[in-house]
Amino acid sequence: MSIVKLNNNGVKNATAFGSITGLGNLILIKKQTVSSGVSSVSFVDGASSVVLDNTYKEYIFYINNMHPASNGNLTFNLSADGGSNYNVTKTSTVFGAYHREDGADTTLAYGGGSDLAQSTAYQNMCFGGDIGSGDADRCFSGYLHLFDPSSTTFVKHFIGVNNFMDTSSTPYTVNSYIAGLGNTTSAVNAIDFKMSTGNIDAVTISLYGVA
Repeated sequence: MSIVKLNNNGVKNATAFGSITGLGNLILIKKQTVSSGVSSVSFVDGASSVVLDNTYKEYIFYINNMHPASNGNLTFNLSADGGSNYNVTKTSTVFGAYHREDGADTTLAYGGGSDLAQSTAYQNMCFGGDIGSGDADRCFSGYLHLFDPSSTTFVKHFIGVNNFMDTSSTPYTVNSYIAGLGNTTSAVNAIDFKMSTGNIDAVTISLYGVA
């Protein structure tokens, strides 16, 4: 790996950067697109060409323009039995920042209402409130990393970042960060995304493996 050292003039005066190798390639495994209301979107290893096993040590779910049918929080849960039950015990932390469209309010804070402590509940992906459903721009986009889900030695770490528009009459743009673990040494082989209330009206979720 080549490393470039920059002086105090910073990146703006840099004319070339060394190549960085070994970061891995993204391999598209499965893309699911929803254009009308569904209760959930799931990815199950071995079903509909989905791979979620020891083929890759890291998987990424890219969630593009998820629009809810009604106000709510996008959530996910993990399964260790091929999707029969989405109930893996999780502990997580959530924080985020928001900025109101009129510039009148900004905050950076911990999202105590969205974290979990040894819970089998679905994990909220949104910090500080619900995704609005009223307008076309009230939507959610982001990604979720799942690390080594097939391990039978270690717990299952996850990290997610997203942005959404909330339900306020003068809306906020909200940036959420979540991290945590599925506290199981059983192989995780399925994941389910659903709204905390109501249906998913539209979304494209793409599953990638990191080679």
